[in-house]
Amino acid sequence: MLLLAVGGSVVSLPPVSAAEVEAGLLRWGSDAEGGAPYVFPDPERPGRLIGFEVDLAEALAREMGLSARQVQVDWSSLIPGLDRGDYDIALNGIEWTAGRNRASELSFPYFIFAQQLVVRADDASIQSFADVQGKRVATLGATAAHQILRETPGVDPVIYQGQVEPYRDLKLGRVDAVLLDTPIAEFYAKPDPALRYAGPSFAAGTYVIAVKKSNTGLLTRVNRGLDALLRSGKLQEIYMRWGLWNESQARLMDRAPPQAAVARAANDSGLLRYLPLLMKGAGMTVALSVIAMALAIVAGLALCLLRLGGNPVLKPLAVGYIEVMRGTPLLLQLYVIYYGLPNIGINLDAFSAAVLGLGLNYAAYEAEIYRAGINSIPRGQTEAALSLGMTPAMIYRRVLIPQAVRVTLPPVTNDFISLFKDSSLVSIIALVELTKTYNMLAVSSMRFLELGVLTGILYLCMSFPLSILSTRLERRLHLAAAR
Repeated sequence: MLLLAVGGSVVSLPPVSAAEVEAGLLRWGSDAEGGAPYVFPDPERPGRLIGFEVDLAEALAREMGLSARQVQVDWSSLIPGLDRGDYDIALNGIEWTAGRNRASELSFPYFIFAQQLVVRADDASIQSFADVQGKRVATLGATAAHQILRETPGVDPVIYQGQVEPYRDLKLGRVDAVLLDTPIAEFYAKPDPALRYAGPSFAAGTYVIAVKKSNTGLLTRVNRGLDALLRSGKLQEIYMRWGLWNESQARLMDRAPPQAAVARAANDSGLLRYLPLLMKGAGMTVALSVIAMALAIVAGLALCLLRLGGNPVLKPLAVGYIEVMRGTPLLLQLYVIYYGLPNIGINLDAFSAAVLGLGLNYAAYEAEIYRAGINSIPRGQTEAALSLGMTPAMIYRRVLIPQAVRVTLPPVTNDFISLFKDSSLVSIIALVELTKTYNMLAVSSMRFLELGVLTGILYLCMSFPLSILSTRLERRLHLAAAR
């Protein structure tokens, strides 16, 4: 499971020098946004991280004669961070796969998890995983659960970045079920009366600690520490404290990853096998960007005209909208539209929310581009049009806007290209576009460089033709104006 977890009893700290290992510190990388029960801020003391992996990291450090120090890092960058030497170990809900085993040294398993399907309590149509065909099933990207859903015919996987949002959207009816690791289901779904388990857990896997490749000395110390915690009962004590100990954990002595996990990882093959998935993500990026830009152009022109007009009510509203949308992060706006609006009864699907968020945000920038273009036209042309008896609407339509198009075409094209790249932000609301697809594939295969180059080529193939088209249109408009 690609779960975010790990922490310490202090707040996240930046990377420190490798010399601190010799000074008695064990630096361990983790993403503190992971959530319970792995790692999360203590509700009583928000500056302190708690979770079962927090306790495990501290116990392991003590067993090794060191002090634990957490290093904050995005989950998808955990293994590359080891290679850079940003920290000594990665302890963050990392599941054993052959790909990760090739990219780094992996410890003995420290936790055995399985997949648990969760549905709404009042939904009798799904009683087990066999009933999910034709259903929308939520999960986290680049996880064992995601791999299972991809390999199950007829299932529509819906990918999230956090483990709270899938269960929230399940209760809102945006998805039909959620498939995640048992520790997540135990913490978030089991206590919720609106949700229920659909069948028993299945598809076991193991969490392991990652160490930099060839650092067998540290790996040996980590394995000895885990073995000591297991044999002394301290590991069981930690898991019982968090309600995670079960009969599966007694099999930790086996030391071997479950064969299901090995088989999935062993299916890795050539780079071209990822191309269809990347192309699908690129298709979502194109559709999303084109529709959002169309909305931005129309709404931006309307805002521009309102701001240039003299209406004492509408003009301040247009100015206020532009300043608010430009002055707040697009990421925040997407969160509010998708997760905030349901609180007042407005429940949009992910694609509609993404188009609305991107379109309304870029409309503010387009409005200012159009205003600058119109204001660049000499005032004398407006006065001449008025002397001919043209109305203000006719002046805009026949005199100002046609000339402003020629001036504003380059910056509008630049915004369109930027929108292609900003569309990657919509992954936070369960849309899988090109960048998100790359991230999931790179994390699962550890082919960050090759897939990154391929993804970059796809972005270039989408944006470069737009630049050529813009140049040709600009040249044609200039020729038309010269005649």
